[in-house]
Amino acid sequence: MPEQSGRRERKKAATRQKIADAALRLFLERGYDAVGIRDVAAEADVAVTTLFSHFASKEALVFEQDDNFEQRLTQAATGRPPHAPLIPALHEAIQALVQHCTADSAAPIWHMIDTSPALREYEESMRLRHAETLATAIATDHGLPQATTACRTIARFAIDAYSLAREAADPQAAVDEIFQMIEAAWEATDLSRHTRGTVPPVG
Repeated sequence: MPEQSGRRERKKAATRQKIADAALRLFLERGYDAVGIRDVAAEADVAVTTLFSHFASKEALVFEQDDNFEQRLTQAATGRPPHAPLIPALHEAIQALVQHCTADSAAPIWHMIDTSPALREYEESMRLRHAETLATAIATDHGLPQATTACRTIARFAIDAYSLAREAADPQAAVDEIFQMIEAAWEATDLSRHTRGTVPPVG
């Protein structure tokens, strides 16, 4: 049974990747606005209903690594070794994401995003969602029932670091510089002085 379930998941992942690859190929060849959902489905040789079972919208086809990025950020906050500090873990995760998104191969994709109002709006909403998810993960990591202002602020700073660094002349150096400021901001919070998983005192 587990083997059958694993085979299903692999098949599902392969179909999703095939759709995403077909969409990106068409978008870059013809332009994002010139390609419709039916065009992508035909290129990937799947039904439109199959496409929508994997991607909720046309914009989501461009950001097919969305869930993976979000999971990596959450894992950085909650999956690190006991007593390992939070900010260096987030720094490492954001640095890896920036490196991925500033590779030469990603340049045509970001040009497409930057020149499409629909994609820019989607990317902004995605970043806000990632920030809220990360804030919740930070709160959970510290045993809090919900994200505090401090959790949400640090999460927003971390997500903005990714966005700002992508636009910098030296993205890796920009991430390092921004995280120096994030580290200072984190050290000013009560949360930084408590071991992960423990609830800091109120007041």
